[in-house]
Amino acid sequence: MENKKEMRQWLTDFGLDHPLVIGGPCSAETEEQVLKIAHELKDTDVTVYRAGIWKPRTRPGMFEGVGAIGLGWLKKVKEETGLLTATEVANKDHVKLALDNDVDILWIGARSTVSPFIMQEIADALKGTDKIVLVKNPVNPDLALWLGGVERLHTANIKNLGLIHRGFSTYEKTKYRNIPEWQIAIEVKNKFPDLPMICDPSHIGGKRDMIFDISQAALDLNFDGLMIETHTDPDNAWSDAAQQVTPIRLVEIMNDLKVRKVTTDQEAYQNALSNLRAQIDVIDQTLLDTLGKRMKTAVEIGTIKKDNNVAVLQNKRWNEILGKMILEGQERNLSEEFILRVFKAVHQESINQQEKIINS
Repeated sequence: MENKKEMRQWLTDFGLDHPLVIGGPCSAETEEQVLKIAHELKDTDVTVYRAGIWKPRTRPGMFEGVGAIGLGWLKKVKEETGLLTATEVANKDHVKLALDNDVDILWIGARSTVSPFIMQEIADALKGTDKIVLVKNPVNPDLALWLGGVERLHTANIKNLGLIHRGFSTYEKTKYRNIPEWQIAIEVKNKFPDLPMICDPSHIGGKRDMIFDISQAALDLNFDGLMIETHTDPDNAWSDAAQQVTPIRLVEIMNDLKVRKVTTDQEAYQNALSNLRAQIDVIDQTLLDTLGKRMKTAVEIGTIKKDNNVAVLQNKRWNEILGKMILEGQERNLSEEFILRVFKAVHQESINQQEKIINS
């Protein structure tokens, strides 16, 4: 992708001395509600006011947004407060209406990013626009879909691009509404280092009391900003009530967050860091060697199973290993979530290796 540095220019042009903050309600409900929230945010570090006009819902019969009438309310927000405005677009009709009403930032939601057809339709409708366009990660942890969506927009000559990390759905029960899978966001950042990355802690956590910790984690990973759902009466919000915070709470969160330096030239820091990184390199090499030995043993087990016509998957044995590793992990201050991720991945690779033997 060429001209990547141009993509960051829109963020630089804001001239902020802090990460970008996008705040506002999950859904625009009434004109009064939209303007009340905006006026409570206008003298804070919030730069962009967000509000969902069209709300893609999982099942019919749920509140699906006020529709185009809400775009007029966003116009009033800009006129009365000076805040930039943002809303989600999910098809070419949304795009046209948002552009006609001078919405400053358009974001493409997780349900849209999963479909190359939808992404192409939106890219065609936005072709050549100088508006800022942000792309949320797809619902499922599919890196190619996320990258593909960005590439379609770039091919349509849309230079003011950015990303929103809002977590990924999972069938497993976790403390998150959508698991962060930070490594996927980091991989995207590594591929497109000049593409601004915004974190959406509201959708990752799903609960307002998780927003601070997720926001801090994002800033620790050098994210460029935050999109936090904000409502004057969050408990009675028409959508996603549990994950919205009041404007007062949003200000508290912003004040308490720590913005880390990217680096420092202090000699003591650089020496200590180099020493610890060297240790990490040695440990990583040991990990690879150990994993290689484990897979070699798994292959030998596969050979024995093949010779005796025994099934690859042995659930009882697997559950015993998992239970033991969780307990031993706790003794080493390793979370159950981490142990499950690591050992499920190791187990899956062992199965893959054994299946090759069984089927050879």
